[in-house]
Amino acid sequence: MRKVRRVALLIESSRSYGRGLLRGIASYVREHGYWSFFYQPHGLEQHAPQWLARWEGDGIIARVNDHHMADLLSKVDVPVVDLRGSVTTADFPRIGPDNRLVAQLAAEHFLERGFRHFGFCAMTRGTYQYMDVRRDCFVEILTQAGHTCSVFELSLNPRGAQGWDNAQDRLARWIAGLPKPVAVMACNDDYGLRVLDACQRAEVSVPEEVAVLGVDDDQTLCTLCTPPLSSINLDLSGIGYAAAELLDRLIAGEPAPIETIELPPRNVVVRRSSDILATDDPEVVSALRFIRAHAYEGIHVGDVVRHVLISRSSLERRFRSVLGRTPSDEIHRLQMDRAQELLAETALPLSTVAERSGFRSRNYFSEVFHHSTGMTPGQYRRKYAAR
Repeated sequence: MRKVRRVALLIESSRSYGRGLLRGIASYVREHGYWSFFYQPHGLEQHAPQWLARWEGDGIIARVNDHHMADLLSKVDVPVVDLRGSVTTADFPRIGPDNRLVAQLAAEHFLERGFRHFGFCAMTRGTYQYMDVRRDCFVEILTQAGHTCSVFELSLNPRGAQGWDNAQDRLARWIAGLPKPVAVMACNDDYGLRVLDACQRAEVSVPEEVAVLGVDDDQTLCTLCTPPLSSINLDLSGIGYAAAELLDRLIAGEPAPIETIELPPRNVVVRRSSDILATDDPEVVSALRFIRAHAYEGIHVGDVVRHVLISRSSLERRFRSVLGRTPSDEIHRLQMDRAQELLAETALPLSTVAERSGFRSRNYFSEVFHHSTGMTPGQYRRKYAAR
């Protein structure tokens, strides 16, 4: 019989980020056998527990917060997997989100809505390296697309209520001075809330003047604010699952990977804060509204043309001018997003997934899905449903 793994988890339970990682670890253990966990609920910035120096288990999965924790873990003679990467000098294998793909997903979300002006609300440079990567990649991608992006830095922990208000007032002045309409990416959901608060202070409307997107998809935070915050789902369960899988291999004696393992984000969860099209072309707006309302009914471009009462060539030309894609591309994009959501989050038969996504048959759906993703619907479900 395989020996039971004794594993310590140094992952905060106070935020949805940590709880998502824990769900992924639990999913791996359910599939691969029982592990004995040493776990004490704690907050993200809590100091490393002193028992680390005496830990005699088989392995540790941690969010390494600071050099003190890193030093303690380096003295423990068991494999360690780091799920944060804040201490880049620490010699632990690391797993986390691919922040370049996070930035790319955010930029595409805004560009496909027709925005031409952009901002990024960032932590002070150097606070966390992965946050700097997220910011720099967003600016770089937009620059390559021919746009500029204004960056505003905020301290992670302003001093007291007065410090908070002063920082928020400065942020409000920055937002007020941006050309409108503008799309603002926040480095995470906490900063997304700060951007929305600053918009209220500046008396600018969201999303009509400022569209806002966060990262982490913390549903409590995202629905706490007004309007609800759009955010990027990082597939935290998938990251936790991969971390447990890696630790299992390390305990079995496999060598640790040299490079950080970076996993792609899942999708943008669109809520009211960014659910808008930045164009004053009434026909394009009308066509998009029609497509979003009926894409899952199997509509075609001819249906859209009949709705807006202009020629197909004119509609396609104006779509390309505003969005850089055709009405057919938009229908296909929405249908694929719905199909991926249903495959990952339900156990519906493929024929039902096809029907509810707007495809005329299961076979046609499977063919189109494979062509778009490089995976069959079944392969996609197996990859993401367990996470």
